[in-house]
Amino acid sequence: MSAIFVWIETADGAARPTSWEALGAANGLATGLSLPVVAVVFGKGAAAVGQQAVARGASKALVSEDASLETYRLEPYAALLTALVKEHAPRAVVAVATSAGRELLAASAADTDSAMLSDAIELGVDGGAVTAVRPVYAGKVLSDAAADGAAFVTVRGRAFQAAAESGGAGEVVTVSPVLAEGDVKVKVESFEAEVGTVNLGDAAIIVSAGRGIANNPKEAPAGTEKADVWKAQDGFETVIKPLADVLGGAVGASRAAVDAGYIGYAHQVGQTGKNVAPDLYIAVAISGAIQHQAGMRNSKVIVAINKDGDAPIFKLARYGIVGDVYKILPALTAELKKRLGK
Repeated sequence: MSAIFVWIETADGAARPTSWEALGAANGLATGLSLPVVAVVFGKGAAAVGQQAVARGASKALVSEDASLETYRLEPYAALLTALVKEHAPRAVVAVATSAGRELLAASAADTDSAMLSDAIELGVDGGAVTAVRPVYAGKVLSDAAADGAAFVTVRGRAFQAAAESGGAGEVVTVSPVLAEGDVKVKVESFEAEVGTVNLGDAAIIVSAGRGIANNPKEAPAGTEKADVWKAQDGFETVIKPLADVLGGAVGASRAAVDAGYIGYAHQVGQTGKNVAPDLYIAVAISGAIQHQAGMRNSKVIVAINKDGDAPIFKLARYGIVGDVYKILPALTAELKKRLGK
């Protein structure tokens, strides 16, 4: 059969939310090519996730809950995906550009000698060819790419609308794994849960702060060795986090703030941190170096708050406020609480 495959990534038996964005992208591509969408789900809870995919627009789901696929490992996952691609000859295979999505699709594309279109923010069809728009050069340039034959496509998170439940009905088919557990070289012994981390990739609203957050008017407690670090950490707690909380958003940071020890790496946005595309990105005391812009320039709405009116971030922002963040943010947070009834 010819169809659009979409890999639904799972964790602990549930679909990762961004996988529904991949399904949304696949649905759009399938409409342009007049083809059905087939969801591919491996691991624990695959059958239940396959049913959800069908309810969100897939015409069929190919699932496997074999023990060798319980947790993601490249060997068994790539072997099965490659086998399914060779058997069914889909026109395209789509997945979100997570670390697993990039790795899996690249491996299967190599196994099947197919084209690979990575990190797409737009998909289309031109004369039967699958086309993609991809950010390059730290997002400063958009590149057009196309594949005439079978195409493996990873899409950037939050670049596509997630497929909504439509009450659709379809077939869920169980498929057998290709590799037995004894044939898989990599073994997963255990997982260690991270406590207090933030998932910036899924956040619809992000409030980020840069090195300028250390310009706190408060005096560091007597005996403090690094007053600037204390002031910056205090600033994250007293003005950045309250604003993020009232908006229901996440806290981000520039690399300069992370390198200075103001906040942990899990919050870093930029070329060497997280690549995000929230509906609203508020950049506080961030100058806007190109490395930072590379990680957030695809945000839907960007608001810059900085005392330097010539900061590069203002060229990227839709809205800008020039002034002291320690005066602006408390006032902004208070007004939002009033208007949002919090």
